[in-house]
Amino acid sequence: MLENFITGKKTLFADGVHTELRVQENRSRRIMLVQGNLTANSRSEISGVSARVYRNGVYGFSSMAECSSSAAETVLKAAEENALFMDRHIQKGKGAFPAAPTGQIPAGRVIVDTEQKRYLAFCKELDAYIARTYPELSSRAVVLSADSMEKRICTSDGYDGHTVSPRIHIYFVLNTQTSSGEPVELTAPVGGFGNFEDVFSDPALLYPEIDRLYEALMHKREGIHADAGYRTVILGGFLSGMLAHEAVGHTVEADLVQSGSVAGPNLGKRVGSELVNLVDFAHTAFGKPAPLPVYLDDEGTPAEDAVLIRDGILTGYLNSRESAQHFGMKPQGCARAWDFSDEPLIRMRNTTVLPGKDKLEDIIASVEDGYYLTNTNNGQADLTGEFMFGVTMGYEIKKGKLARPILDTTISGVAFDMLKTVDMVSDEVIWTGSGTCGKKQRMSVGMGGPALRCKVMIGGR
Repeated sequence: MLENFITGKKTLFADGVHTELRVQENRSRRIMLVQGNLTANSRSEISGVSARVYRNGVYGFSSMAECSSSAAETVLKAAEENALFMDRHIQKGKGAFPAAPTGQIPAGRVIVDTEQKRYLAFCKELDAYIARTYPELSSRAVVLSADSMEKRICTSDGYDGHTVSPRIHIYFVLNTQTSSGEPVELTAPVGGFGNFEDVFSDPALLYPEIDRLYEALMHKREGIHADAGYRTVILGGFLSGMLAHEAVGHTVEADLVQSGSVAGPNLGKRVGSELVNLVDFAHTAFGKPAPLPVYLDDEGTPAEDAVLIRDGILTGYLNSRESAQHFGMKPQGCARAWDFSDEPLIRMRNTTVLPGKDKLEDIIASVEDGYYLTNTNNGQADLTGEFMFGVTMGYEIKKGKLARPILDTTISGVAFDMLKTVDMVSDEVIWTGSGTCGKKQRMSVGMGGPALRCKVMIGGR
């Protein structure tokens, strides 16, 4: 557990300026078995202390790869000097942030450092099950990935806190071939928020997940290529989650709005059908813990849910304290840093389209000729909201019934145009918290969504 040597440094904070002092440790663990052979076995830790000072519209920042009282004093002094230097030369003259509430948020858990040999033994049992149960596979891989962030945060005019964010996932990667010899692959992650002991207990409990993945792979190898064109599709929860994060979420991050994203001129305007509602949840969603709970950001702002789209109308942005002041909005705890040496950036937490009232089977039955797309392995979008996502699993829909599976394809479009075509929304949200978002620095995020019936461009052969 990180020692709390920073709270006592508040007496060194400069008067009248917003100051943040943070000590942080990140841990990473990884195991990879390919065909039963150990190809990766790594453990890493990175820790240090950083300080950031806001003065008249500019920041001074400093960090040091050392966790000590003297290091805290050093970076605090350097950050103050950097802020004064920037202020003298840039002279934005914005003044101080609005007053913020103060308080304390304690850690809800601790980091448990599981021995690497336990990870390895667990993965070997899973790999052995795949090898003996499905020997006809072309190849197989089992990958364990665990990471955690522990932070102590001390601010001049905000909340202080101790935050702990561990997560662990195991990925199964199965490969086979079509009758014509084309390679076919499917990947599935299992796991979630918490330490190893919180999430996994018995390898046998994961066997049904492997069986489902194998069954889907066998369906896929008999698949056909989709017919390219502008088609009616049902986006499964993983794909609507990718859409919520990549094609909408990034456009409403306020720093990217200031850089010219499509969300800027669309605030208060219709960007989707009246069935579309989108929220970035802080730590609790639908009465349960969100995939990656965030209770306090790195500026000392307690995390609250951010409603981004309500009944198809774009209603808000994700903000830092600075951008909230700029747009006249309330900061809701969205400024986070990945490493101790990173400055906080505006980041999503747990972004999802809200569920509707339709049953998935009724949505499928409503489609005369289209596709049900269930899995994705990647996605990208730009500040115009234009997106392209990979689709790794899906099915034809013919006369309201699922038909042949399809091989890998892509979908593309412009988010705010596509969302206006949504005319049915399922009543169940599917979450994933295994992803890492890249925006100058990494960040663990959760995303999810219900099934959406809409129109989108789908790729073919």
